[in-house]
Amino acid sequence: MTPPPRATETYVVGVDFGTLSGRAVVVRVRDGEELGWAVHEYPHGVIDRELPGTGAVLPPDWALQHPEDWREVLHTAVPAALAAAGVEAAAVIGIATDFTACTVLPTTADGTPLAQTGLAGRPHAWPKLWKHHAAQGQADRINDLAHARGEKWISRYGGKISAEWQYAKALQVLEEDPAVYAATERWIEAADWIVWQLTGTESRNTCTAGYKGIHQDGHYPSEEYLGELNPVFADFARTRLEHPLGHPLAPLGSRAGSLTARAAAWTGLPEGIAVAAGNVDAHVAAPAAQAVENGRLLAIMGTSTCHVVNGATLADVPGICGVVDGGIVAGAYGYEAGQSAVGDIFAWWLSQGVPADYHAEAAANGEDLHQLLTRRAGGRAVGAHGLVALDWMNGNRSTLVDHHLSGVIVGLTLATRPEDVYLALLESTAYGTRTIVDALEAGGVPVTEFIVTGGLKKNALLMQIYADVLRRPVSLAESAQGPALGSAIHAAVAAGAHADVRAASAAMGRVQRGAYLPDPARADAYDALFAEYRLLHDHFGTGPDKQLHRLRAIRNAALTTAGTPSSEV
Repeated sequence: MTPPPRATETYVVGVDFGTLSGRAVVVRVRDGEELGWAVHEYPHGVIDRELPGTGAVLPPDWALQHPEDWREVLHTAVPAALAAAGVEAAAVIGIATDFTACTVLPTTADGTPLAQTGLAGRPHAWPKLWKHHAAQGQADRINDLAHARGEKWISRYGGKISAEWQYAKALQVLEEDPAVYAATERWIEAADWIVWQLTGTESRNTCTAGYKGIHQDGHYPSEEYLGELNPVFADFARTRLEHPLGHPLAPLGSRAGSLTARAAAWTGLPEGIAVAAGNVDAHVAAPAAQAVENGRLLAIMGTSTCHVVNGATLADVPGICGVVDGGIVAGAYGYEAGQSAVGDIFAWWLSQGVPADYHAEAAANGEDLHQLLTRRAGGRAVGAHGLVALDWMNGNRSTLVDHHLSGVIVGLTLATRPEDVYLALLESTAYGTRTIVDALEAGGVPVTEFIVTGGLKKNALLMQIYADVLRRPVSLAESAQGPALGSAIHAAVAAGAHADVRAASAAMGRVQRGAYLPDPARADAYDALFAEYRLLHDHFGTGPDKQLHRLRAIRNAALTTAGTPSSEV
Protein backbone atom coordinates (compact mmCIF):
# COMPACT_ATOMS: atom_id res chain seq x y z
CA MET A 1 0.00 0.00 0.00
CA THR A 2 1.42 3.38 -0.98
CA PRO A 3 1.62 5.75 2.00
CA PRO A 4 -0.33 8.99 1.70
CA PRO A 5 1.49 12.08 0.50
CA ARG A 6 3.56 13.84 3.17
CA ALA A 7 1.32 16.93 3.02
CA THR A 8 -1.57 14.90 4.44
CA GLU A 9 0.41 13.57 7.38
CA THR A 10 -0.10 14.77 10.95
CA TYR A 11 2.46 14.79 13.73
CA VAL A 12 2.74 14.97 17.49
CA VAL A 13 5.46 16.04 19.89
CA GLY A 14 6.58 14.11 22.95
CA VAL A 15 8.78 15.72 25.60
CA ASP A 16 10.61 13.64 28.20
CA PHE A 17 11.93 15.47 31.26
CA GLY A 18 14.66 13.32 32.78
CA THR A 19 17.05 13.71 35.68
CA LEU A 20 19.73 15.62 33.79
CA SER A 21 18.10 16.75 30.54
CA GLY A 22 14.89 17.16 28.58
CA ARG A 23 14.32 15.49 25.20
CA ALA A 24 11.75 16.37 22.54
CA VAL A 25 10.79 14.14 19.61
CA VAL A 26 8.53 14.76 16.60
CA VAL A 27 6.58 11.64 15.62
CA ARG A 28 4.33 10.76 12.69
CA VAL A 29 0.87 9.85 13.95
CA ARG A 30 0.22 7.17 11.34
CA ASP A 31 3.02 4.78 12.26
CA GLY A 32 5.17 6.24 15.06
CA GLU A 33 8.11 7.12 12.83
CA GLU A 34 10.46 9.43 14.74
CA LEU A 35 11.41 12.24 12.37
CA GLY A 36 13.45 14.60 14.52
CA TRP A 37 14.58 15.10 18.07
CA ALA A 38 16.64 17.40 20.25
CA VAL A 39 18.05 17.37 23.78
CA HIS A 40 18.53 20.23 26.24
CA GLU A 41 20.89 19.59 29.15
CA TYR A 42 19.78 21.22 32.40
CA PRO A 43 22.29 24.00 33.20
CA HIS A 44 21.90 23.39 36.94
CA GLY A 45 21.69 19.58 36.71
CA VAL A 46 21.08 17.96 40.08
CA ILE A 47 21.48 20.50 42.88
CA ASP A 48 22.94 18.47 45.74
CA ARG A 49 25.87 20.55 46.99
CA GLU A 50 25.03 24.24 47.23
CA LEU A 51 21.85 26.25 46.86
CA PRO A 52 21.96 28.45 43.73
CA GLY A 53 22.36 32.12 44.45
CA THR A 54 23.40 31.74 48.06
CA GLY A 55 26.11 29.09 48.11
CA ALA A 56 24.51 27.59 51.21
CA VAL A 57 25.71 24.02 51.72
CA LEU A 58 22.93 21.46 51.43
CA PRO A 59 22.63 18.68 54.05
CA PRO A 60 23.27 15.00 53.24
CA ASP A 61 20.78 13.17 51.00
CA TRP A 62 19.34 16.34 49.46
CA ALA A 63 18.64 16.63 45.72
CA LEU A 64 16.94 19.67 44.19
CA GLN A 65 16.30 21.06 40.70
CA HIS A 66 15.76 24.45 39.09
CA PRO A 67 12.32 25.00 37.50
CA GLU A 68 13.76 27.34 34.88
CA ASP A 69 15.80 24.42 33.51
CA TRP A 70 12.51 22.69 32.70
CA ARG A 71 11.01 25.73 30.98
CA GLU A 72 14.14 26.03 28.84
CA VAL A 73 13.43 22.58 27.40
CA LEU A 74 10.21 24.00 25.94
CA HIS A 75 12.08 27.05 24.63
CA THR A 76 14.96 25.13 23.04
CA ALA A 77 14.45 21.39 22.55
CA VAL A 78 10.94 21.55 21.09
CA PRO A 79 11.73 24.11 18.34
CA ALA A 80 15.01 22.29 17.59
CA ALA A 81 13.24 18.94 17.24
CA LEU A 82 10.66 20.51 14.94
CA ALA A 83 13.43 21.97 12.79
CA ALA A 84 15.28 18.64 12.71
CA ALA A 85 12.11 16.85 11.61
CA GLY A 86 11.60 19.21 8.70
CA VAL A 87 7.82 19.33 9.13
CA GLU A 88 5.55 22.33 9.19
CA ALA A 89 4.42 23.36 12.65
CA ALA A 90 0.86 23.60 11.32
CA ALA A 91 0.84 19.83 10.83
CA VAL A 92 1.42 19.18 14.57
CA ILE A 93 -1.84 18.31 16.31
CA GLY A 94 -0.77 17.61 19.87
CA ILE A 95 1.95 17.62 22.53
CA ALA A 96 2.45 15.49 25.63
CA THR A 97 5.04 15.46 28.37
CA ASP A 98 6.40 13.05 30.94
CA PHE A 99 8.55 13.63 34.00
CA THR A 100 10.56 11.84 36.63
CA ALA A 101 8.04 10.73 39.26
CA CYS A 102 7.98 12.26 42.74
CA THR A 103 9.88 15.31 41.59
CA VAL A 104 7.67 17.77 43.45
CA LEU A 105 7.60 21.49 44.06
CA PRO A 106 5.80 24.04 46.22
CA THR A 107 4.10 26.85 44.33
CA THR A 108 1.77 29.77 44.82
CA ALA A 109 -1.87 29.50 43.77
CA ASP A 110 -1.02 30.54 40.21
CA GLY A 111 1.75 27.96 39.83
CA THR A 112 4.74 30.21 40.49
CA PRO A 113 7.49 28.06 42.04
CA LEU A 114 8.47 29.30 45.50
CA ALA A 115 12.07 28.96 44.31
CA GLN A 116 11.33 31.93 42.04
CA THR A 117 9.87 34.15 44.76
CA GLY A 118 11.33 35.97 47.72
CA LEU A 119 11.77 32.59 49.42
CA ALA A 120 14.48 31.50 46.96
CA GLY A 121 17.13 31.65 49.68
CA ARG A 122 15.43 28.84 51.63
CA PRO A 123 16.30 25.32 50.43
CA HIS A 124 12.83 23.89 51.11
CA ALA A 125 11.35 26.37 48.61
CA TRP A 126 13.06 24.52 45.75
CA PRO A 127 11.73 21.54 43.78
CA LYS A 128 12.77 18.25 45.35
CA LEU A 129 14.08 15.77 42.80
CA TRP A 130 12.95 12.16 42.96
CA LYS A 131 16.24 11.12 44.57
CA HIS A 132 15.97 13.59 47.44
CA HIS A 133 16.22 11.05 50.27
CA ALA A 134 16.37 13.30 53.32
CA ALA A 135 12.77 12.57 54.39
CA GLN A 136 13.28 8.96 55.48
CA GLY A 137 12.37 9.79 59.08
CA GLN A 138 9.05 11.25 57.96
CA ALA A 139 8.43 8.21 55.73
CA ASP A 140 9.02 5.87 58.67
CA ARG A 141 6.41 7.73 60.73
CA ILE A 142 3.95 7.72 57.81
CA ASN A 143 4.29 3.95 57.55
CA ASP A 144 4.20 3.22 61.27
CA LEU A 145 1.03 5.25 61.76
CA ALA A 146 -0.66 3.76 58.70
CA HIS A 147 -0.11 0.24 60.02
CA ALA A 148 -1.10 1.21 63.56
CA ARG A 149 -4.38 2.66 62.30
CA GLY A 150 -4.99 -0.15 59.82
CA GLU A 151 -5.18 2.22 56.85
CA LYS A 152 -6.49 0.26 53.87
CA TRP A 153 -4.33 2.05 51.34
CA ILE A 154 -0.97 1.04 52.81
CA SER A 155 -1.23 -2.48 51.35
CA ARG A 156 -1.58 -0.98 47.85
CA TYR A 157 1.99 0.29 48.22
CA GLY A 158 3.61 -2.94 49.30
CA GLY A 159 3.23 -1.98 52.97
CA LYS A 160 5.52 1.07 52.78
CA ILE A 161 5.35 4.65 51.53
CA SER A 162 8.71 5.81 50.17
CA ALA A 163 10.75 8.76 51.36
CA GLU A 164 10.86 9.81 47.70
CA TRP A 165 7.12 10.46 47.49
CA GLN A 166 4.90 13.48 47.99
CA TYR A 167 3.86 13.07 51.62
CA ALA A 168 7.24 12.44 53.25
CA LYS A 169 8.79 15.37 51.37
CA ALA A 170 5.92 17.72 52.22
CA LEU A 171 5.99 16.71 55.87
CA GLN A 172 9.73 17.40 55.91
CA VAL A 173 9.06 20.91 54.60
CA LEU A 174 6.46 21.54 57.29
CA GLU A 175 8.67 20.31 60.12
CA GLU A 176 11.95 21.87 58.99
CA ASP A 177 10.73 25.18 57.50
CA PRO A 178 7.16 26.00 58.56
CA ALA A 179 7.32 29.38 56.80
CA VAL A 180 7.86 27.74 53.42
CA TYR A 181 5.08 25.25 54.13
CA ALA A 182 2.72 28.08 55.05
CA ALA A 183 3.53 29.82 51.75
CA THR A 184 2.91 26.60 49.79
CA GLU A 185 -0.52 27.01 48.23
CA ARG A 186 -0.07 24.11 45.79
CA TRP A 187 2.16 21.04 46.22
CA ILE A 188 2.46 19.57 42.77
CA GLU A 189 4.32 16.94 40.81
CA ALA A 190 6.53 18.43 38.11
CA ALA A 191 4.62 16.17 35.69
CA ASP A 192 1.51 18.28 36.34
CA TRP A 193 3.31 21.59 36.74
CA ILE A 194 4.78 21.45 33.23
CA VAL A 195 1.29 20.78 31.79
CA TRP A 196 0.11 23.83 33.75
CA GLN A 197 2.81 25.84 31.97
CA LEU A 198 1.54 24.64 28.59
CA THR A 199 -2.20 25.00 29.16
CA GLY A 200 -2.45 27.80 31.71
CA THR A 201 -4.71 25.64 33.90
CA GLU A 202 -3.93 23.28 36.75
CA SER A 203 -4.62 19.56 36.37
CA ARG A 204 -3.62 16.40 38.21
CA ASN A 205 -3.06 13.11 36.40
CA THR A 206 -4.17 9.70 37.63
CA CYS A 207 -0.68 8.20 37.44
CA THR A 208 1.26 10.44 39.83
CA ALA A 209 -1.79 10.95 42.07
CA GLY A 210 -2.18 7.20 42.42
CA TYR A 211 1.42 6.10 42.76
CA LYS A 212 2.95 9.07 44.58
CA GLY A 213 -0.05 10.92 46.04
CA ILE A 214 -1.71 7.95 47.81
CA HIS A 215 -4.95 8.52 45.89
CA GLN A 216 -6.89 5.24 46.10
CA ASP A 217 -10.56 4.43 45.58
CA GLY A 218 -11.30 8.07 44.83
CA HIS A 219 -9.73 9.52 47.97
CA TYR A 220 -6.52 10.82 49.49
CA PRO A 221 -5.62 9.81 53.09
CA SER A 222 -8.03 11.18 55.66
CA GLU A 223 -7.50 14.41 57.54
CA GLU A 224 -7.70 12.42 60.78
CA TYR A 225 -4.74 10.30 59.72
CA LEU A 226 -2.69 13.24 58.45
CA GLY A 227 -3.44 15.22 61.60
CA GLU A 228 -1.99 12.46 63.73
CA LEU A 229 1.29 12.85 61.85
CA ASN A 230 1.26 16.58 62.60
CA PRO A 231 -1.79 18.70 63.44
CA VAL A 232 -0.81 21.33 60.86
CA PHE A 233 -0.58 18.60 58.22
CA ALA A 234 -4.23 17.56 58.58
CA ASP A 235 -5.53 19.56 55.61
CA PHE A 236 -2.50 18.93 53.37
CA ALA A 237 -4.33 16.88 50.73
CA ARG A 238 -7.47 19.04 50.72
CA THR A 239 -5.70 22.39 50.50
CA ARG A 240 -2.57 21.60 48.48
CA LEU A 241 -3.28 18.50 46.36
CA GLU A 242 -6.97 18.52 45.48
CA HIS A 243 -7.99 20.75 42.58
CA PRO A 244 -9.31 24.04 44.00
CA LEU A 245 -12.39 23.78 41.75
CA GLY A 246 -12.96 20.11 42.51
CA HIS A 247 -12.00 18.89 39.03
CA PRO A 248 -11.44 15.12 38.81
CA LEU A 249 -8.08 13.57 38.07
CA ALA A 250 -7.13 13.51 34.39
CA PRO A 251 -6.93 9.99 32.90
CA LEU A 252 -3.81 9.07 30.95
CA GLY A 253 -4.17 9.96 27.28
CA SER A 254 -6.90 12.49 27.98
CA ARG A 255 -6.78 16.09 26.84
CA ALA A 256 -5.76 18.26 29.80
CA GLY A 257 -6.22 21.47 27.83
CA SER A 258 -5.03 23.43 24.84
CA LEU A 259 -1.69 25.07 24.12
CA THR A 260 -1.77 28.71 25.17
CA ALA A 261 -0.47 31.57 23.09
CA ARG A 262 2.43 32.00 25.49
CA ALA A 263 3.41 28.31 25.28
CA ALA A 264 2.96 28.38 21.51
CA ALA A 265 5.48 31.22 21.35
CA TRP A 266 7.90 29.20 23.49
CA THR A 267 7.65 26.01 21.46
CA GLY A 268 6.91 27.20 17.93
CA LEU A 269 3.81 24.97 17.87
CA PRO A 270 0.28 26.08 16.90
CA GLU A 271 -1.82 27.71 19.58
CA GLY A 272 -4.82 25.62 20.60
CA ILE A 273 -3.45 22.13 19.84
CA ALA A 274 -4.16 19.31 22.29
CA VAL A 275 -2.05 19.00 25.44
CA ALA A 276 -2.25 15.56 27.04
CA ALA A 277 -2.50 14.91 30.77
CA GLY A 278 0.84 14.63 32.54
CA ASN A 279 2.55 11.28 32.96
CA VAL A 280 5.57 9.56 34.50
CA ASP A 281 8.65 8.80 32.41
CA ALA A 282 8.45 5.09 33.20
CA HIS A 283 4.75 4.45 32.77
CA VAL A 284 4.47 6.54 29.62
CA ALA A 285 7.08 4.34 27.92
CA ALA A 286 4.94 1.19 28.07
CA PRO A 287 2.98 1.84 24.85
CA ALA A 288 6.20 2.79 23.01
CA ALA A 289 7.46 -0.74 23.73
CA GLN A 290 4.07 -2.39 23.12
CA ALA A 291 4.12 -3.39 26.79
CA VAL A 292 0.50 -2.52 27.56
CA GLU A 293 -0.91 -6.04 27.64
CA ASN A 294 -1.11 -7.86 30.97
CA GLY A 295 2.09 -9.61 32.03
CA ARG A 296 4.50 -7.67 29.81
CA LEU A 297 6.91 -6.12 32.30
CA LEU A 298 8.80 -3.08 31.07
CA ALA A 299 12.08 -2.13 32.76
CA ILE A 300 13.02 1.48 32.03
CA MET A 301 16.76 1.32 32.62
CA GLY A 302 18.82 4.48 32.96
CA THR A 303 20.31 6.21 35.98
CA SER A 304 17.76 4.18 37.95
CA THR A 305 15.29 1.51 36.87
CA CYS A 306 11.52 1.55 37.09
CA HIS A 307 9.55 -1.66 36.48
CA VAL A 308 5.94 -1.42 35.33
CA VAL A 309 3.54 -4.21 34.44
CA ASN A 310 -0.21 -4.52 33.98
CA GLY A 311 -2.30 -7.17 35.69
CA ALA A 312 -5.90 -8.25 35.34
CA THR A 313 -6.63 -8.33 39.07
CA LEU A 314 -5.87 -6.31 42.18
CA ALA A 315 -3.19 -7.93 44.36
CA ASP A 316 -1.27 -6.77 47.42
CA VAL A 317 2.42 -7.33 46.68
CA PRO A 318 4.80 -6.61 49.58
CA GLY A 319 7.55 -4.13 48.78
CA ILE A 320 6.31 -2.78 45.45
CA CYS A 321 5.92 0.95 44.84
CA GLY A 322 2.20 0.71 44.22
CA VAL A 323 -0.75 -0.58 42.25
CA VAL A 324 -3.19 1.83 40.60
CA ASP A 325 -6.31 1.10 38.59
CA GLY A 326 -5.55 2.57 35.17
CA GLY A 327 -2.09 3.67 36.33
CA ILE A 328 -0.45 2.57 33.06
CA VAL A 329 -3.37 2.04 30.71
CA ALA A 330 -7.14 2.01 31.19
CA GLY A 331 -8.73 -1.34 31.94
CA ALA A 332 -5.86 -2.88 33.91
CA TYR A 333 -4.20 -2.61 37.29
CA GLY A 334 -0.77 -1.04 36.85
CA TYR A 335 1.97 -2.30 39.16
CA GLU A 336 5.19 -0.36 39.76
CA ALA A 337 8.49 -1.30 41.38
CA GLY A 338 12.00 0.03 40.99
CA GLN A 339 15.67 0.32 41.84
CA SER A 340 16.95 3.69 43.05
CA ALA A 341 20.26 3.41 41.22
CA VAL A 342 21.43 1.32 38.27
CA GLY A 343 23.27 3.38 35.66
CA ASP A 344 24.33 5.73 38.45
CA ILE A 345 26.11 2.79 40.12
CA PHE A 346 28.08 2.00 36.97
CA ALA A 347 28.93 5.68 36.48
CA TRP A 348 30.09 5.90 40.10
CA TRP A 349 32.54 3.05 39.58
CA LEU A 350 33.88 4.51 36.34
CA SER A 351 34.50 7.83 38.08
CA GLN A 352 36.03 6.33 41.22
CA GLY A 353 37.52 2.92 40.56
CA VAL A 354 39.31 2.97 37.21
CA PRO A 355 43.06 3.71 37.31
CA ALA A 356 45.01 5.89 34.90
CA ASP A 357 46.45 3.01 32.87
CA TYR A 358 42.90 1.84 32.06
CA HIS A 359 42.02 5.33 30.86
CA ALA A 360 45.12 5.35 28.68
CA GLU A 361 44.30 1.93 27.22
CA ALA A 362 40.74 3.00 26.43
CA ALA A 363 41.96 6.18 24.73
CA ALA A 364 44.54 4.25 22.69
CA ASN A 365 41.87 1.80 21.50
CA GLY A 366 39.22 4.43 20.83
CA GLU A 367 36.97 2.92 23.50
CA ASP A 368 34.96 4.41 26.31
CA LEU A 369 35.44 2.97 29.78
CA HIS A 370 32.28 0.85 29.57
CA GLN A 371 33.60 -0.78 26.42
CA LEU A 372 37.02 -1.34 27.96
CA LEU A 373 35.70 -2.96 31.14
CA THR A 374 33.17 -5.01 29.17
CA ARG A 375 35.96 -6.35 26.94
CA ARG A 376 38.17 -7.17 29.92
CA ALA A 377 35.31 -8.83 31.82
CA GLY A 378 33.84 -10.66 28.84
CA GLY A 379 34.23 -14.39 28.35
CA ARG A 380 35.02 -15.18 31.97
CA ALA A 381 33.27 -17.96 33.82
CA VAL A 382 30.36 -16.81 35.97
CA GLY A 383 31.62 -16.25 39.51
CA ALA A 384 35.31 -16.14 38.59
CA HIS A 385 35.65 -12.73 40.26
CA GLY A 386 34.51 -14.15 43.62
CA LEU A 387 32.30 -11.13 44.30
CA VAL A 388 28.71 -10.36 45.22
CA ALA A 389 27.40 -6.81 45.61
CA LEU A 390 24.24 -5.23 46.96
CA ASP A 391 22.85 -2.61 44.56
CA TRP A 392 21.91 -0.11 47.26
CA MET A 393 24.30 2.77 46.59
CA ASN A 394 21.24 5.07 46.48
CA GLY A 395 19.11 3.10 48.93
CA ASN A 396 16.58 0.41 48.10
CA ARG A 397 13.29 1.30 46.43
CA SER A 398 11.90 -2.22 45.98
CA THR A 399 11.28 -4.40 47.76
CA LEU A 400 12.68 -3.04 51.04
CA VAL A 401 11.65 0.62 50.51
CA ASP A 402 14.50 1.90 52.65
CA HIS A 403 16.67 4.77 51.46
CA HIS A 404 18.95 4.59 54.50
CA LEU A 405 20.46 1.38 53.16
CA SER A 406 23.76 1.58 51.31
CA GLY A 407 25.84 -0.52 48.94
CA VAL A 408 27.94 -3.54 49.88
CA ILE A 409 30.63 -5.43 47.96
CA VAL A 410 31.74 -8.76 49.42
CA GLY A 411 34.70 -10.90 48.37
CA LEU A 412 37.35 -8.28 47.58
CA THR A 413 40.98 -9.45 47.58
CA LEU A 414 44.31 -7.97 46.54
CA ALA A 415 43.81 -9.77 43.22
CA THR A 416 40.49 -8.03 42.46
CA ARG A 417 40.64 -5.96 39.30
CA PRO A 418 38.50 -2.96 38.28
CA GLU A 419 36.66 -5.06 35.69
CA ASP A 420 35.79 -7.59 38.43
CA VAL A 421 34.03 -4.94 40.49
CA TYR A 422 32.36 -3.53 37.38
CA LEU A 423 31.00 -6.96 36.49
CA ALA A 424 29.81 -7.57 40.06
CA LEU A 425 27.95 -4.25 40.01
CA LEU A 426 26.25 -5.12 36.70
CA GLU A 427 25.22 -8.46 38.19
CA SER A 428 23.96 -6.86 41.41
CA THR A 429 21.39 -4.82 39.53
CA ALA A 430 20.18 -7.96 37.76
CA TYR A 431 19.79 -9.66 41.15
CA GLY A 432 17.79 -6.66 42.35
CA THR A 433 15.50 -6.96 39.35
CA ARG A 434 15.08 -10.71 39.91
CA THR A 435 14.06 -9.97 43.50
CA ILE A 436 11.34 -7.67 42.17
CA VAL A 437 10.11 -10.13 39.52
CA ASP A 438 10.00 -12.91 42.12
CA ALA A 439 8.00 -10.68 44.48
CA LEU A 440 5.47 -9.79 41.78
CA GLU A 441 4.88 -13.40 40.80
CA ALA A 442 4.74 -14.55 44.43
CA GLY A 443 2.14 -11.84 45.03
CA GLY A 444 -0.09 -13.04 42.21
CA VAL A 445 1.03 -10.79 39.33
CA PRO A 446 2.22 -12.95 36.40
CA VAL A 447 5.22 -11.77 34.38
CA THR A 448 5.08 -13.29 30.91
CA GLU A 449 7.68 -11.14 29.13
CA PHE A 450 10.61 -8.95 30.21
CA ILE A 451 11.14 -5.88 28.00
CA VAL A 452 13.85 -3.22 28.37
CA THR A 453 13.90 0.39 27.27
CA GLY A 454 16.22 3.24 28.18
CA GLY A 455 19.88 3.96 27.59
CA LEU A 456 21.24 0.83 29.27
CA LYS A 457 19.68 -1.47 26.69
CA LYS A 458 22.72 -0.64 24.51
CA ASN A 459 25.01 -2.54 26.92
CA ALA A 460 25.02 -6.05 25.42
CA LEU A 461 26.88 -7.59 28.36
CA LEU A 462 24.34 -6.19 30.81
CA MET A 463 21.39 -7.42 28.77
CA GLN A 464 22.84 -10.94 28.56
CA ILE A 465 23.45 -10.96 32.30
CA TYR A 466 19.79 -10.03 32.85
CA ALA A 467 18.64 -12.84 30.56
CA ASP A 468 20.82 -15.34 32.42
CA VAL A 469 19.97 -14.13 35.95
CA LEU A 470 16.23 -13.92 35.22
CA ARG A 471 16.22 -17.15 33.18
CA ARG A 472 14.02 -15.29 30.70
CA PRO A 473 14.39 -13.88 27.20
CA VAL A 474 14.98 -10.14 27.20
CA SER A 475 13.06 -8.13 24.59
CA LEU A 476 14.15 -4.62 23.59
CA ALA A 477 12.07 -1.57 22.77
CA GLU A 478 13.25 -0.39 19.38
CA SER A 479 13.06 3.33 20.06
CA ALA A 480 16.15 4.98 21.49
CA GLN A 481 13.90 7.44 23.30
CA GLY A 482 11.09 5.35 24.75
CA PRO A 483 9.57 7.88 27.18
CA ALA A 484 9.51 10.67 24.59
CA LEU A 485 7.90 8.35 22.03
CA GLY A 486 5.46 7.20 24.70
CA SER A 487 4.51 10.80 25.37
CA ALA A 488 3.99 11.35 21.65
CA ILE A 489 1.67 8.32 21.59
CA HIS A 490 -0.38 9.86 24.40
CA ALA A 491 -0.44 13.16 22.49
CA ALA A 492 -1.92 11.35 19.49
CA VAL A 493 -4.67 9.91 21.68
CA ALA A 494 -5.37 13.28 23.32
CA ALA A 495 -5.69 14.83 19.86
CA GLY A 496 -8.18 12.18 18.79
CA ALA A 497 -5.94 10.59 16.15
CA HIS A 498 -6.20 7.13 17.76
CA ALA A 499 -9.10 5.68 19.71
CA ASP A 500 -7.14 4.89 22.87
CA VAL A 501 -3.63 4.19 24.15
CA ARG A 502 -3.78 0.48 23.27
CA ALA A 503 -4.67 1.25 19.66
CA ALA A 504 -2.01 3.95 19.45
CA SER A 505 0.58 1.56 20.90
CA ALA A 506 -0.21 -1.05 18.25
CA ALA A 507 0.23 1.52 15.49
CA MET A 508 3.12 3.58 16.85
CA GLY A 509 5.11 1.34 19.24
CA ARG A 510 7.87 -1.13 18.32
CA VAL A 511 9.68 -3.97 20.11
CA GLN A 512 12.31 -6.59 19.24
CA ARG A 513 11.14 -9.73 21.00
CA GLY A 514 13.65 -12.20 22.45
CA ALA A 515 16.70 -10.12 21.59
CA TYR A 516 18.74 -11.91 24.31
CA LEU A 517 18.18 -15.51 25.35
CA PRO A 518 19.32 -17.13 28.61
CA ASP A 519 22.26 -19.52 28.51
CA PRO A 520 21.28 -22.56 30.65
CA ALA A 521 24.77 -23.22 32.05
CA ARG A 522 25.36 -19.58 32.96
CA ALA A 523 21.86 -19.34 34.40
CA ASP A 524 22.67 -22.29 36.69
CA ALA A 525 25.84 -20.56 37.85
CA TYR A 526 23.97 -17.34 38.49
CA ASP A 527 21.42 -19.19 40.61
CA ALA A 528 24.22 -19.94 43.06
CA LEU A 529 25.37 -16.32 43.11
CA PHE A 530 21.81 -15.08 43.49
CA ALA A 531 21.46 -17.30 46.56
CA GLU A 532 24.48 -15.51 48.05
CA TYR A 533 22.93 -12.16 47.12
CA ARG A 534 19.74 -13.12 48.95
CA LEU A 535 21.71 -14.00 52.08
CA LEU A 536 23.37 -10.59 52.04
CA HIS A 537 20.06 -8.93 51.16
CA ASP A 538 18.28 -10.44 54.13
CA HIS A 539 21.15 -9.88 56.58
CA PHE A 540 21.73 -6.20 55.77
CA GLY A 541 18.22 -5.35 54.63
CA THR A 542 15.81 -7.10 56.96
CA GLY A 543 17.95 -8.47 59.78
CA PRO A 544 17.95 -7.04 63.30
CA ASP A 545 21.51 -5.67 63.19
CA LYS A 546 20.77 -2.47 61.17
CA GLN A 547 24.49 -1.92 60.61
CA LEU A 548 23.97 0.07 57.42
CA HIS A 549 21.58 2.40 59.22
CA ARG A 550 24.15 3.00 61.96
CA LEU A 551 26.89 3.73 59.44
CA ARG A 552 24.68 6.25 57.62
CA ALA A 553 23.79 7.95 60.90
CA ILE A 554 27.49 8.22 61.79
CA ARG A 555 28.23 9.65 58.32
CA ASN A 556 25.39 12.16 58.45
CA ALA A 557 26.39 13.38 61.89
CA ALA A 558 29.99 13.84 60.78
CA LEU A 559 28.99 15.65 57.59
CA THR A 560 26.54 17.91 59.39
CA THR A 561 29.18 18.85 61.93
CA ALA A 562 31.80 19.47 59.26
CA GLY A 563 29.41 21.22 56.86
CA THR A 564 30.57 19.06 53.94
CA PRO A 565 28.21 18.45 50.99
CA SER A 566 27.27 14.77 50.85
CA SER A 567 28.14 14.47 47.15
CA GLU A 568 31.77 15.35 47.87
CA VAL A 569 32.26 12.25 50.00
